[in-house]
Formats: sequence, C-alpha cells, structure tokens
Amino acid sequence: MKNLKTLIAIAALTTSLTALSAGRDYISVVGSSTVYPFATVVAEKFGKSTDFKTPKIESTGTGGGMKLFCKSIDINTADMTNASRRMKSSEFKMCQENGVKGIVEVLIGYDGIVVANDIKSHTFALTRKDLFLALAKEVPSEKDGELIVNPNKTWHDVRAELPNVKIEVLGPPPTSGTRDAFVELAMEGGCKQFPWIKSTKKKDKTKYKSICHTIREDGAYIEAGENDNLIIQKLQKNPDALGIFGFSFLDQNSDLVKGAAIDGSAPEFESIADGSYPVSRPLYFYVKKAHVGKIPGMSEFLEEFTSHKAMGEEGYLIDKGLIPLDEEKYQKVFSDVKNLSNLSL
Repeated sequence: MKNLKTLIAIAALTTSLTALSAGRDYISVVGSSTVYPFATVVAEKFGKSTDFKTPKIESTGTGGGMKLFCKSIDINTADMTNASRRMKSSEFKMCQENGVKGIVEVLIGYDGIVVANDIKSHTFALTRKDLFLALAKEVPSEKDGELIVNPNKTWHDVRAELPNVKIEVLGPPPTSGTRDAFVELAMEGGCKQFPWIKSTKKKDKTKYKSICHTIREDGAYIEAGENDNLIIQKLQKNPDALGIFGFSFLDQNSDLVKGAAIDGSAPEFESIADGSYPVSRPLYFYVKKAHVGKIPGMSEFLEEFTSHKAMGEEGYLIDKGLIPLDEEKYQKVFSDVKNLSNLSL
C-alpha cells in the first residue's frame, strides 16, 4: 500500500514538474462570457477543496476563445475553452490544421438569451419578428421581394402596441457566442416569418443568411463588449435601453433588471428547461487532450465540473442559473469525459 502511495505521489510530482518546466502549474481556461461565471464557481471550489492551484478563467468571448484554444498544443496555450454555442466546423478544421487533434466536447447544460431592461422601466412583450424588424440592417418593404434600409427608430415604429421609445439595444460583439445564438434563434426566427425570405433559403442560402443575420450599424445596436455585468450597469444609467445577455445574469440580477417575454413566453428557469422559451441554447466547454496529464489537476477539474454536485439537477451550478441536462444526456457527457472521447465534426 505504501509503495502504491509512493508511486502516486511520484506521478503527481512528475506532472507538476513537467508543467513547471514549461512555466505553468495552473489550468488555463478561455472563452464564453456566458459560461464564465459557471466555470469560475467550479474553479473556486476546486481551488479550495484540492491541493491544486485555482484555474485561471478568462472571458474572451466564444470566437476569441476558439482562436486561442486552437492555436496549437504548445503547453503555453489554453487547456480549455468555454462556448455558448457548439464549435463550428471551420473552428474544428482550424484546430486540426494547427495540430490540436484530440478535443473533448462537454455539454454542461442550457441557457436562455434574454432581452432585458431596467426593472423600473417599460415592460416589454416582444416577438422574434419584432426583434428582427428592430435590429436588422435591412427589412422588407411593403413590396414582396424588396428590402429597404431599416427605417424603424422607435419600438412603436416596429409595432404599434410597443412603447414609443428609441430603439437602443446593448449587445455582445461578433466574437461572442451569445451574438451568434441571438441572430440565429431570435433574428432568423423572426426573419423567416416573411414567406418570400423563407423561400430564399432554398435558392440562395448566403443571401438568406445575409438578410436574417446582419445587424444594423446606425447606432440602434450598440456593441457593449464581452462583459455582461457591464451591460447590466449601463441599463441602470439608461432606463430606455434594452440589453442582450444570458439568463444566468438576469437570474442573478433580478432586483435590477427584468426580462421581456418573447413570443408569449417569459424567460424563466422552467420555460427554458421545457423548451417553450424560444431563444435558448446549449452551453459547452472543450478540452485539449494533449494537455491532460501535463497540466496539474486537469483530470480532477474535469471530474469536479461534470460531477452531479456541480451540474446535476440539484447541483451548485443550477443555483447560479444553469439549466441542467436530463439524466440520459448527463450520463453521456459524464462517460465522454471519463473516457476523453474525441470530438468529430
């Protein structure tokens, strides 16, 4: 028994020395601002309950995280990246071309994208069509097949029942997975309600995507960076503005901001979990297999993050606003992490 303990201690020391010789003895995680608070909670608990250093979590946005993660397998590159959407095939290809061939995909749960404003301001009940007409660069004219530069200045211009206040939406930049998911789920969801645009998808997918996904650049949409907490602060200073961010931030700041109902469904834990809230998406993190066993604590950190006590139905991440996986999906994720199963796209 003593010999076994000695061997384990030597193996742990060897792992630490390998990382130390490369100049790093902590786990480096980059990526999504939406997943950031969940990863931070796990990292803090991990640092306090083990002998490993607390992992360093950076909020770089999903797209920015993918570039850092896929840079190479060099020991000084990121070990993991958080993502508020699934890795794109182009990003997977970038990883492969740069030698990052072993990747483990970890689905941690779900999140809703909310459109919210100051709690004392107007109460909004929006549709995905409203969001498209408010934020698209070009919108349909009264003539089928014709687009015009978005003329809507106020929400009342979009639909008569909405407040007569200026359209001013604070949202994430193009590098953000939240932005990617918002344009796909909310704006495209409203865009394809115009039959002639919907029919364009079969004829010219590039044109269809250009119409549905291109956000206006005349000041109605304001890129507010990757820090969702900063958006909430700005909403306090401008009660007429709306902000776009993940449900977890709404949940944690319900005394300051309120979420708009979208297509008749309020952004709530239950509506996101049962799929009735239309603007919800899966959340992930990705692991560089080449760094497992080289960076101290990676296996143990993965075990903590994917444990029932963290992301199970009554886990501590649920208290932070994460919508949990059902048991079948959870077991699949747990198995993939345990076996370090390779992602293939």
